[in-house]
Amino acid sequence: MTLVGVLAFVVALLVSVMLHEAGHFVTARHYGMKATQFFVGFGPTLFSRQRGETEYGIKAIPAGGFVKIVGMTPLEEVAPGDEDRAFFRQPAGRRTVVLAAGSTVHFIIAIVLVLGTVLALGVPDGKAALLLAPQQCLATSITSDLKVLPSSTPDARGTCPTGTVPGVAYAAGLRAGDRVLAAGGTTITDYAAFTRAVRASAGTPLTLVVQRDGARRSVTLTPVPTTRPDLTDPKRSVQVGAIGVGQDGVRLRHVGPTEALRETGHTLGLIVTGTIDTVTKKLGTITRVYGKDRDPAGFTGVVGVARVSGEVFNAPIPFATRLAGFLLLMASLNLFIGAFNLLPLLPLDGGHIAVLLFEQARDKVKRLGGYAGELVRVDLNKLMPLTLGVVVLFAAFTLWLVGADIVNPIRLNQ
Repeated sequence: MTLVGVLAFVVALLVSVMLHEAGHFVTARHYGMKATQFFVGFGPTLFSRQRGETEYGIKAIPAGGFVKIVGMTPLEEVAPGDEDRAFFRQPAGRRTVVLAAGSTVHFIIAIVLVLGTVLALGVPDGKAALLLAPQQCLATSITSDLKVLPSSTPDARGTCPTGTVPGVAYAAGLRAGDRVLAAGGTTITDYAAFTRAVRASAGTPLTLVVQRDGARRSVTLTPVPTTRPDLTDPKRSVQVGAIGVGQDGVRLRHVGPTEALRETGHTLGLIVTGTIDTVTKKLGTITRVYGKDRDPAGFTGVVGVARVSGEVFNAPIPFATRLAGFLLLMASLNLFIGAFNLLPLLPLDGGHIAVLLFEQARDKVKRLGGYAGELVRVDLNKLMPLTLGVVVLFAAFTLWLVGADIVNPIRLNQ
């Protein structure tokens, strides 16, 4: 199933790239520009077919794609008769639309994926906490760098392994599927609230109201003081209460169109803020991606994302939940690619848009100043050293992350 997830990621990424280029292609054709090539991939051509004035094809290296539009710069040689269809001769507004179309498609893909996931599969049901089969033995110390946890199963004599104590929840009679309705007199609305109540009650009796097969009952137990990673800073360990249970997967519930739109906006907002948080607050972790303390919520490359996709598909949860996780992962990736591509750096589309906007602002100032001569376009060849520098920087950054993904991969289930 891991291989299925990786292959699904590769296919989805190629489709996203193809749709990105289709955005440039369709808008260019809409405005009458001439597009002579539409290819997915780079390198040697595996397949191509000429239809009308455009050659469509697939190249050997599935690492992107391109659309060849006649006259992307004034210095490009344009065949006689195609002058009026050249890109550089079009109004600034049309050129901006064509350049921004690729990123716009990524944003549309992200919205469609999130909305489709919410409508078709539902949203996490956080109305109450469902418990996994409670552990018969509870680890008294779990830190962020612990890779192998003590066994939660007692031996033949009923003795728990070293580093564990008898599970409080199991001893109190809690079983798989029990639904927690209240803890310590407080109504439980989601699993996070249940976790907070248990963690805050170390060594203190805690009364739970649980429901099983439609019947309610009260259970009083005392959470064991244990060492666990801090919820806000996983690298820091804290003393909290634990009873030896976990959430019984992520249950989904179906919603109507109105709530689906609201959930879509909320989910997209979480993705955006999470991405911004990673870029702004975790930039320093880029130097530690090869270390044992690699941040699982930090930077990762395409290999790491593919691996995560595989683990999502391989997770021991219902298929609908796995599919929802995969689709949301692809939505996050498309949002990131769309935003990244709009950075005002050549050779990204955002860099070309920045040059175009600079030209417009400069020309307007000249006209206002009474200049009546010919307005000259920015010579992109003069910006080539800067462009190459950006390419080298991006390539080095990508290789650095890919290397880390291979030798020190992020794993969801470690």
